[in-house]
Amino acid sequence: MEDTLIIAMDGPAASGKGTLAKRLGLHFGIAVLDTGSLYRAVACAVVAADADPADPMIAEKAARNLEPDLYPDAVLRAPHVGETASVVAAHKPVRAALIEFQRAFAAQPGGAVLDGRDIGTVVLPDAGVKIYVDAAPEVRAERRLGDLIAQGIETDLEAVLADIQRRDERDMGRATAPLKQAPDAHLLDTTALDIEASFRKAVDIVTRNR
Repeated sequence: MEDTLIIAMDGPAASGKGTLAKRLGLHFGIAVLDTGSLYRAVACAVVAADADPADPMIAEKAARNLEPDLYPDAVLRAPHVGETASVVAAHKPVRAALIEFQRAFAAQPGGAVLDGRDIGTVVLPDAGVKIYVDAAPEVRAERRLGDLIAQGIETDLEAVLADIQRRDERDMGRATAPLKQAPDAHLLDTTALDIEASFRKAVDIVTRNR
């Protein structure tokens, strides 16, 4: 029997980590958790309650009563939800409320792939393989713009880039579990790579280090 395989994938918005995590899960036959969807679900709950996402007590209550499957993916992926998720994710009580859920998911038989912003540094510091996926902000903005246009959402590159830069600043600058590359994580820069090339490199990293 092979050892349990746990892959921690971190990186900023639109770096490609979510798509890569899904493909790695299929390739290696293990479960996948987009931890960002948990924070987006918390954001949806706060918005639905017409509450202030900057209030840590309100955000924590939403996190502790979280129903991850309550909101469809189209709702979770809305731009305003992503912005709100970045706000609630900065609250230490919210992260504490969700960390055990994430660790329990990773502990299932066979292992799992978890992608987020603090998986390799905080949630699963002992993960067998850690990958930090990154790309230039301008490239990430172009990718996100393409996704939004495909969803029928009207915006422009300048607005999307500004949103990504705000989220980067918030995610990297927060006091609790800031976004950063773990010392033992493998950097995968996807700036000049398409998804197929990125996937091949990710598989190679996992295969060589599992």
